[in-house]
Amino acid sequence: MRPTLMVAMPHRPVTLDAKVGRNIIPAARLPLTYRLYSKHLARAQVLFSSRHPGKVGRMRPDELDTALNNLAAEHRLRQRAILHSPQGPHVRIDGRDYLAFASNDYLGLANHPALKTAMQQAIDDWGVGSGASALVAGHFAIQQQAETALAAFTGCEAALLFGSGYAANLGVISSLLGRGDAVFADKLNHASLNDGCLLSRAAFRRFRHNDVAHLEQLLRDTPAKTRLIAVDAVYSMDGDEAPLAALLQLAERYDAWLYLDDAHGFGVLGEGRGVLFEQALHHPRVIYMATLGKAAGVAGAFVAASHSVVNWLINSARTYIFTTAHPPAQAAAVLASLQLIKDEGWRRLQLQRHINALQHTFNGTCFKLHSSRTPIQAIIIGANEAAVQVAGDLREQGIWVPAIRPPTVPTGTARLRVSLSAAHSEQEVARLIQALVKLLR
Repeated sequence: MRPTLMVAMPHRPVTLDAKVGRNIIPAARLPLTYRLYSKHLARAQVLFSSRHPGKVGRMRPDELDTALNNLAAEHRLRQRAILHSPQGPHVRIDGRDYLAFASNDYLGLANHPALKTAMQQAIDDWGVGSGASALVAGHFAIQQQAETALAAFTGCEAALLFGSGYAANLGVISSLLGRGDAVFADKLNHASLNDGCLLSRAAFRRFRHNDVAHLEQLLRDTPAKTRLIAVDAVYSMDGDEAPLAALLQLAERYDAWLYLDDAHGFGVLGEGRGVLFEQALHHPRVIYMATLGKAAGVAGAFVAASHSVVNWLINSARTYIFTTAHPPAQAAAVLASLQLIKDEGWRRLQLQRHINALQHTFNGTCFKLHSSRTPIQAIIIGANEAAVQVAGDLREQGIWVPAIRPPTVPTGTARLRVSLSAAHSEQEVARLIQALVKLLR
């Protein structure tokens, strides 16, 4: 679906037998689309394996133990730490208390009394489960209230709740594109954006990170008539930002959609309203997605755009149609969170003080700290083993900072990903800084 066609689409329901991507698929033949999705998921695995040979992909039963042992030998085996406390700056993990700098709870709202009270009351009012898809069992009034509030908060015509940012990315991209179309993605995009691009069945073109000239060359060379540019507004492992104004200019010049994943900007940038509001990027061809489990402190995600786009997603986004709606009480917590984001600007000011303190410490040192105005502060270590060692040394001091390794980041750029929160005190950030300076000098 091209942006110019979508803008003119009438506000009326579309049957499930109508267009899915760019194909007319009768409901009776839905199993075929499942097979297509499986096929393109396999494409995703092959693409990933080609960039990380021998690491992941198709796996026979007799290969699993060897593959896991190889991951352990490369210091890349991931194991879940068991959390025995609410999320916050102080957590209890595997029986030990830590000062934590790992969560994306940027505003310190995940355990806020107002959100807990709202959710508890909503359980009394609306129950726990939603029972089925919103198109089957009904769309809860409290969820409609949350969607209306999110649209108003971001300055958009309409919004649609999804179960996760991953589901939103897969649903949006695959509902707008199909075979014969083209999607253009930054090379550092989140995995969910890449998977959405692959599953759309469109030609998948990746441009060098934040390289507008490279993107324009790809746009100019494509024969596809329906095009979509997909980027993270804030990149999750580096904290740097996409050149959104320049990307919108290209989208207008080459008649493309511009899809923005603002998972890490919403709640923090633009007075908490996100990059769309901050940079005044409202445009019929812009589609905005933000998650609600990071700065907002809840869970899920939403897509904000024109009425036409949202109506189209309700009728064609498979990750919205073919899934049970999220619990209604979640929407009540989202409403409470929005109120706090609006009213308590001191949380963003506190974050900025923490960011300034950390950046001031590392300026002029031999360790690379990615420059970011967001709570994501990445300290590049390099080798996997060294990053794991530093993270382990911090844990010995009662400080929890995750070591991020390939394939999440490129080989040779293993890092500590420090996530700052407004819930941290200045003394707690100073304790982290002191420990880092001692370990990294």
